Amino acid sequence: MKSRSFKAPSGATIKFTELGCGTAPLGNLYRAVSEEDAQATLNAAWKAGMRYYDTAPLYGLGLSETRLNHFLRGKKRKDYVLSTKVGRLLKVCPPSERTGIGKFFDTPSRVQVYDYSYDGVMRSLEASLERLGIDSIDVVYGHDLDVYTHGSEAARDHYVAEFMNGGYKALRQLRDQKVIKAFGAGINEWQVAETLTRQGDFDIFLLAGRYTLLEQEALQSFLPLTEERGIGIVLGGPYNSGILATGPKPGAWYNYFKAPKEILNRVKKIEAVCAAHKVKLPQAALRFPLTHPSVVSVIPGAQNPKEVQLNVKTMDVKIPKSLWADLKAQGLLRQDAPVPK
Repeated sequence: MKSRSFKAPSGATIKFTELGCGTAPLGNLYRAVSEEDAQATLNAAWKAGMRYYDTAPLYGLGLSETRLNHFLRGKKRKDYVLSTKVGRLLKVCPPSERTGIGKFFDTPSRVQVYDYSYDGVMRSLEASLERLGIDSIDVVYGHDLDVYTHGSEAARDHYVAEFMNGGYKALRQLRDQKVIKAFGAGINEWQVAETLTRQGDFDIFLLAGRYTLLEQEALQSFLPLTEERGIGIVLGGPYNSGILATGPKPGAWYNYFKAPKEILNRVKKIEAVCAAHKVKLPQAALRFPLTHPSVVSVIPGAQNPKEVQLNVKTMDVKIPKSLWADLKAQGLLRQDAPVPK
């Protein structure tokens, strides 16, 4: 599998595989996955050549991290890149009070407490190391500093300030001490990523769904800024919650909700252009983000070995250059979007 060596602004060099393994589905997101199936999925990803694994305390309220513990045991630490996130502490609670009821299934009874402070970030990272069973993490992201998570701009701004005044300082200290190689934020909104970039010294962002075949607004100012500063992007959610994988069928998901009519219509037009070039919609969608020079990896996630194999096959398809040209000609792709030369 192809990889991309990324030299972070901090000076650390990290080797990402172009296709990474996002482990939110293995935290029993939307449905329960057995331990046997979770380990089979992780082993299939390794066998396919994936060497970048992303997790977070939120994913299954610790379950994703503990499953990675089992999987990574015995593997040489230098052979893979691992990222996790900070900003949530997990506390034991009664089952009826746990976080994520109806979203995460068969998880430990834990309730999340948002904490982006210096001490909160240090405690979160210590707990993640314990759950993962390792002594170092390559990349750490401040998690979900956005309106989608916190409900309002005021609440978001409160937590951004808490992070910059506390957690950010902790991560800089850990990076300076070479405890971690790089840090950034994992968020759903490129505008917040740009705000953070202008306020601090960040290496990399995990951007969920905000630079895809369907959305390229981040090209307005944020992505040019990442190029200027040498900041990397890991692209999560390349299918925009599903619609770029399933196509514009009734009930298709977009941004975690049922897709509105205007999105269905736009995806229908994109799919028609892909079909004219004998390319399936998800094949173009998975490849597109990697055409931007700042993007170092795409992590679509998988719940079973078959989905891993499908992701690999989807990534390997050659996309004709004329497809990108036709999308631009029809106004379905921004004119300034980088495409293969």
